[in-house]
Amino acid sequence: MQRLYEFLRRHPTGVDTFWAVLLVASGFLWLVEVSIGRGARVAGVPIVLALGATIALRRRAPEKMLVLAILCGLAQMATNVQPNVADFAMLVIVYTVAVASSRPASRFALGVAISAAPLATLRWPHSQQGWWEDVVSAVFVSIPFVLAWVLGDSIRTRRAYYAQLEERAARLEKEREAQSKVAVAAERARIARELHDVVAHNVSVMVVQADGAAYVLDSSPEQTRQALETISGTGRQALAEMRRLLGVLRTGEPGEENDYVPQPDVEQIDELVEQVRGAGLPVDFKVVGSPRQLPSGVELTAYRIVQEALTNTRKHGGPDVGASVRLTYFDDGLGLLVEDDGRGAQREMYEDGGADGSGHGLIGMRERVGMVGGTLDAGPRPGGGFRISALLPLKPVR
Repeated sequence: MQRLYEFLRRHPTGVDTFWAVLLVASGFLWLVEVSIGRGARVAGVPIVLALGATIALRRRAPEKMLVLAILCGLAQMATNVQPNVADFAMLVIVYTVAVASSRPASRFALGVAISAAPLATLRWPHSQQGWWEDVVSAVFVSIPFVLAWVLGDSIRTRRAYYAQLEERAARLEKEREAQSKVAVAAERARIARELHDVVAHNVSVMVVQADGAAYVLDSSPEQTRQALETISGTGRQALAEMRRLLGVLRTGEPGEENDYVPQPDVEQIDELVEQVRGAGLPVDFKVVGSPRQLPSGVELTAYRIVQEALTNTRKHGGPDVGASVRLTYFDDGLGLLVEDDGRGAQREMYEDGGADGSGHGLIGMRERVGMVGGTLDAGPRPGGGFRISALLPLKPVR
């Protein structure tokens, strides 16, 4: 039965043709048995065939078939072919137009359905009945036509509603995919910035310590041991941070534990400064104002700015460079000021950025500050050196 149902759905015109053949056969049988004139009997043959064609082609061209049905009705009135079983095609075509055609065509079909019965009553009145009985008969005959149109219009409305739901679902799916792509791109950019900061800072510290250890290897074994311990600790810290960052790209397998360290915050800037001092860069660190709880995004941004600025000071500031870090708590913001007195002639700041400090490191800083709604100012300091000033807005932590 399921295969038969699917076959019938795939061949709607064939199904309609089958019913059209039955309707034409019934119409011809009526023409043979009914007592009408010879002219009406002859005229009834093409009318019945045309009504059968209306049924067979109703889904292919509903509006044209409605016009054909109207012409058949007018021809019946002109040739005195009384209403018969073949006129059932008019009921079917009214339903079809209400389902599948435009709104104006559907309303026109409703008008045809309402006027068909009164016109038939006027053309073939019942002589033994009064006029009021003819009116009641016309209204009674009109009811099936009106019901057919109402049924077709309701199905049309339901199909339009379902189509709208499907369109909305498809649109939401596309929007969800687009948002997912944007989120993935943003996450990749964030991870890239984090990896840059981790690698640039920690590897730089490890290189400086390794060079120092090699320099004092023979003359001062104790300093060499301290340098190696610094390299070991810095490497472990770098691995822990990289494991946290790369962990978001990994799908945990059953039984696998994802042990990620928390993201750096403002309180860890003191540890960062101590680490930089241990690598041989003198840093003056001060906190102004009353420390308070900050949004996590602001804390991470502040830490990364200080980390990037000190890393580039150590890399590009030249010999005997010193740096200072000021962390200022305002009522409505957090201020950062990182300065150095480097005299290095190259000042090729932030990985191939040139003397104006427009390289990738500074771009990353600006992106971070922009994500939290802050401002960043970076450039040469009067008298030599480089200055980075940032203002990060504070929002209430809820």
